[in-house]
Amino acid sequence: MDMSLVAAVMAQQASATQQQVATSVLKQNLNAQKDAVMTLLGGAQQTLSLANAGPGVGGNLNIAA
Repeated sequence: MDMSLVAAVMAQQASATQQQVATSVLKQNLNAQKDAVMTLLGGAQQTLSLANAGPGVGGNLNIAA
């Protein structure tokens, strides 16, 4: 077998492995970012909740200004 062909096949295999690793790392980073955003949104929803506020709170909100 020609050595240039062998080198090309080995380079292709190395490239495929690098692509798999990159995809895995990217997925982990995206999941971590999603978890961070969900944590922040969850905290904001708890902070902004009017479920425990008294009756009439937020009922007469003027947003025309």
